[in-house]
Amino acid sequence: MPITPISAALTQSDRDAVMAAVATIKAKLSFLIDLTADERKALPKMGDKSRAFVSKALEVATQNPDFLPRSFDLDEMRKDVQLFEALFPLLMSLTQLQELVDDTCLAVGSEAYASALQVYNYAKASGQGSGLDSVIGEMGQRFVKKPRKPKAQSASAGA
Repeated sequence: MPITPISAALTQSDRDAVMAAVATIKAKLSFLIDLTADERKALPKMGDKSRAFVSKALEVATQNPDFLPRSFDLDEMRKDVQLFEALFPLLMSLTQLQELVDDTCLAVGSEAYASALQVYNYAKASGQGSGLDSVIGEMGQRFVKKPRKPKAQSASAGA
């Protein structure tokens, strides 16, 4: 499926406005945390099935608080559920936006790289002797493969 070429520009003022909007989002969500990969793995995840389970558990706990130990903080559970429900639509919207920005960046980068390859090939074909030799050489460094290090032979191999 062919990708429609992108011909657009992002002015500095529009870029600044978007960056300011992101800063506003971060400021409004000042409670956001940054988990390590290990912390993420260790946490139980709340997916679609778990959402229904959590809602039901909150309902049961609210209607029957007598069986819960005194140390159980029902108000904190309620706050956590409410915050999750408030954040979830934001997560979906921001994920979609991030995917659009990522896809656009990938496509535009691909277009720029394809154009650069054409320039390089044209310069190699017709630029010899026109003062472009050093630039062509510099550009060609992009394609130079680094020699592989020879595998170390074990000490017993030579004995």
